[in-house]
Amino acid sequence: CSSDLPKLIALTFDDGPYPVFTPMLLDVLHELNVPATFFLIGKDASQWPELARRIEAQGNEVADHTYSHPNLDEESDDQVRHEILEGRDVLWTLTKDPAVRTLMRPPHGRYNEHTLEVAQALGYSVVLWTDDSGDWRSVTAGHLERHLLEHATAPEIVLLHSGKLATVEALPAVVERFKRAGYRFVTVGEMLRLVQADELNHPLRRGI
Repeated sequence: CSSDLPKLIALTFDDGPYPVFTPMLLDVLHELNVPATFFLIGKDASQWPELARRIEAQGNEVADHTYSHPNLDEESDDQVRHEILEGRDVLWTLTKDPAVRTLMRPPHGRYNEHTLEVAQALGYSVVLWTDDSGDWRSVTAGHLERHLLEHATAPEIVLLHSGKLATVEALPAVVERFKRAGYRFVTVGEMLRLVQADELNHPLRRGI
């Protein structure tokens, strides 16, 4: 990215919420005073409604990660529409975050032209990432710290996951290093208001 782009970073957490790791993650984010964007699965949020509410109550952004986490590139247009709307409706009953109705991330980052058309027709921006941390594999906190620092861009949208202990453990060091480097932590919604979407489109696609 060119140096004149702002040093913004959005931490995004896919999946969940989960009863053990999501509260731990929220505690750390609260201690660090850093907001994040949580792409929640509707089905999981309906099982753990108090966690979905806590995510929003602590100043984080809640966005749509479908209802049941299928591969959307293998679904029909009607199925994609159903997954997005069902996820939205569950999350909207639990939180009142407008991002639930405007930001979605396809599970596993899998989508095709039809997925995009359906999502956009429903009023959604499809949010991918500039850096896949790899935390969906079994990796250590140290590995995650090194990866995130080596692959940093500006602006930065980091793909992380809600159900991983190593991710929780890596956050304090990662946040400190990014802050020291002059980055400001924002939600995805804030970033999209500050940065033109086309400035993010190219690197976002790199994550696929």
